[in-house]
Amino acid sequence: MASEPWSCHNRDVTDREKFSPNAAELIQNNAEFVAAFADQGLALAPRRKLAIVACMDSRMDIFQMLGLHHGDAHIIRNAGGVVTDDVIRSLVVSQRLLNTQEILLIHHTNCGLQTVQGDEFKSELERECGIRPSWSLENFSDPFDSVRQSMNRLHHSPFLQAKDHIRGFVYDVETGKINEVSRTPSK
Repeated sequence: MASEPWSCHNRDVTDREKFSPNAAELIQNNAEFVAAFADQGLALAPRRKLAIVACMDSRMDIFQMLGLHHGDAHIIRNAGGVVTDDVIRSLVVSQRLLNTQEILLIHHTNCGLQTVQGDEFKSELERECGIRPSWSLENFSDPFDSVRQSMNRLHHSPFLQAKDHIRGFVYDVETGKINEVSRTPSK
């Protein structure tokens, strides 16, 4: 759980910097980025016809770890990198409107979703906020099994057109290596 206390109740936000300590620095960083901006003219559709679904973990720089460049792929990230209804929605737009043909799933070792119990977490939120979340936390114990589950969800989705090139991986946060996951567990 979070190390700092949190609350779902409304707060009177009077000190803007207190609640956004990084914004000023990031705005300055963006000004420097704009001064050297070299990505004009990139096509809307990704060059590699590739969509990647990955965990939001800050230890994973998808472009760096796969040697990708801006404009190469769509990157869809969420907690755990699991295939949810919203991920399917994004992939359908990616495929049907922007012609992606390949999907890579990338989960990772030492994921935060491995350390939380979904029902306990949702009960805690309900006690704090007065309402139980309708969404599934999608926690898991084994990232390899979670990748398999997500791959199966993609293969069973009636909305996705391109299913011939779906592959899954688990990124090792200690070595940087991606380990391929077969769709069915080895016996």
